[in-house]
Parts: sequence; structure tokens; C-alpha cells
Amino acid sequence: MGQNNACVIAGGQCKFGVREASYIDLVQEAAKACLDDLPGLKPGHIDGLIYASTYVGRNSCQVNPAPVVAERIGVKPTSICTRLDVLCAGGSTGILLAQGLVESGMAEVVIVVGSEKLYTPEYWQIQYGEIAASDHDWDGPQGIGPPPLWFAMQAKDHMRHYGTTREQLAAVSVANYKYGINNPKGQFQKELTTEEVLEAREIAFPLGLFDCCPLTDGATAIIVANEERARDLSERPLVYLRGGAQVTMNSVTANWPGEHLGDWPHMRLAAQKAFSRSKLSLEDIDVAQVHDCFSISQIIEVEELGFCEKGEGGPFIAAGETKIDGRIPMNTDGGLLSCGHPLGATGIRQGIEIMKQLQGRAANQVKDARFGLTHNLSGVNVEHTIVTYGREPRK
Repeated sequence: MGQNNACVIAGGQCKFGVREASYIDLVQEAAKACLDDLPGLKPGHIDGLIYASTYVGRNSCQVNPAPVVAERIGVKPTSICTRLDVLCAGGSTGILLAQGLVESGMAEVVIVVGSEKLYTPEYWQIQYGEIAASDHDWDGPQGIGPPPLWFAMQAKDHMRHYGTTREQLAAVSVANYKYGINNPKGQFQKELTTEEVLEAREIAFPLGLFDCCPLTDGATAIIVANEERARDLSERPLVYLRGGAQVTMNSVTANWPGEHLGDWPHMRLAAQKAFSRSKLSLEDIDVAQVHDCFSISQIIEVEELGFCEKGEGGPFIAAGETKIDGRIPMNTDGGLLSCGHPLGATGIRQGIEIMKQLQGRAANQVKDARFGLTHNLSGVNVEHTIVTYGREPRK
């Protein structure tokens, strides 16, 4: 593939949280942070733009936002300028599409931008809008929509089948919040105790307040370039996009593809495809960012990725295996639980963290990290997207 190997060379985000700002304000902050991340990188170097957002049309009344975003951040795309909507996996999908554009030769340098403005002046609209993330015709009328309810069902199912405990769920939040202390642009910078998690207000049993990621306004941006342009623009170690996969097996929850709700075959298949396409094995991965929208999610995700046996995710995380000195350091910038989750921006935030880890400049640095992955699930857990990164290109 030679000079068309795709690399990530710079990235940045705005401050995540409840922001008195428009989606354009957030995008401009993130784009500036991205350009500032690599001295010498200018808007004129960028020939493509992919914009990931789900709620920009609903909450900001803007259709066809990609040209708007391009103009507001000073980019004049000549190869691609498009918006995509894959809900929580928008950012990571944008990175995979940028990889394809670069490796095909259609583009040389693509900026992938993701943002959401989820907080609205009328707070009732926030949860009302969240219902639109499920299958509107079938699940919506049944009241299946607000994410905590669905993931609470999955948590109870996992508990019933494998003996997962509330204390094991709490271990996820405690670990990720501890990482988030060192992330000033995340939504929260606070340490939690197990007792605080267990005693927090119940949202949907067995999930309490700190088992759930918050609603978040935010934006991120990352640069994907071919290897030749990457070497021209950056003196840092190159971080190659090795590949990835995206798998969807259902839309309606009644057609759930697993044997039970704690069984995620679509994620297992995505992982298998991603490792095969990337020419990597599970043992190669030094650091991972997974979709901890709820504490139960990360417990199941470590299982479906293969880091532990099915049903052992709770004990695995409770034993500290996702900490810096554990089997697989995970969500090292705080994850969704601490950073927040502005949907289309999240996969990019994860990619930025992996890039920094592999370049040796992360806040919570994993020693000698060479390969990493990111994972997102989307909607009512109907879609799984995995992206892999490495200090070496695919052979």
C-alpha cells in the first residue's frame, strides 16, 4: 500500500459538559485544538472533511451541515465533504471512511469532526429526543427507547446468567472516574468510592447514577493523512490505522441476535473481523477504549472482545485488570462515564487517546504501547464498530 497507508497525526476536543454554546462554537473549539496539537498544521493542508453528528438537525435546525462546518473551521474540501449519522459510532465510522478515502488515493488529508449539542433550553426535549435513537416504528410505541432502561435489562440478564454483582458494576465506574481526574476536557474530574457508586440515586435497577454516562455537549476533531503527507507534516511517531469492522444484526429489539440479552454476538463478530482485517491478534493489543455508556457495557465488552471468558467480565474488572498495570488498560482518559458522551464525537475522542498512547504522550500513559483499539456500540445496542491502531502498518 506504500505511501497510501492511513495515519492519524493530530487531534483535539473542546471542553465536554453542559455548554452554553452552539454546535458551531463546539466544533470551532475542537478544530482549533486539533490544529494546535500539531505545530505547522494549517487548514490549507486539509482536502477532505467528514462530519459526524446525529442531533444537529433535530436540536440545531441545520440540515446539510458539512459545508457549514467546513467554512466555519476554515477548510475548503476538494476531495470529500459529507455528514454521516451512526449515532454513538459516528466518529469512529468517520475515521474508518477517512481511512478508505486516503488508502484509495481519493484524498490525502481528511479532518474527521464529530459533535453534539444535546442540552436544549427545554430539558424535557432531551429525553424525548433520546427516544428517537431506537426503532421509531416498532420499539418506540413499546416504550423501549431511553437507554438506561434497556441496559438495565441487559445488566439484570447478565447477573442472572453469570452472577455479576452490583459491586462489580461499581468497579467499572470507580476505575474510569479515576482515569478521568487527569482529563481537564472531560465532563467530570472527580474520584469515586465504591460506596458512593452503590449509594447513588437509582436510575433503573440495578443501574445507579454513576453507572450511567451523562448527557453531554461536545465536539472532537482528528486528522487522517496518507503516510507521505503524515511524514511531511509531523515529526512524531506515526500511528497507522490498521483497520476495523462494523456489524449490525438487528434494529428492532425483539430481533435481538443473542441467546439472551447479556450475549452480544454482533460485537464478537465485529471483533473477529477487525482483528482479521488488521492482521492483529488479541494479544497484540496494549490499550483499549471501549463504549462504557453504562457500567454493564464495559463488563460485557471485555468478554466479547476476548480479554476474559464469557461471564467473567465482572470479576476481571473488579480484580483491576483494566488498570494501567492490569491485563488490558482500558478507557485511560476516563471513558464515557467520566468524559461524557456527545454521541458523534465519542469515537474520535477515543481515537485521539489511542493516538497519544501510541506516541507516548497520554496523561495516563501505558508503557511501550504499540497497538490499540476503540469500540463503540450504537442505538439500542444494535451496531458495533471497532477501529484498530498501531505503530506499524499492515504488512
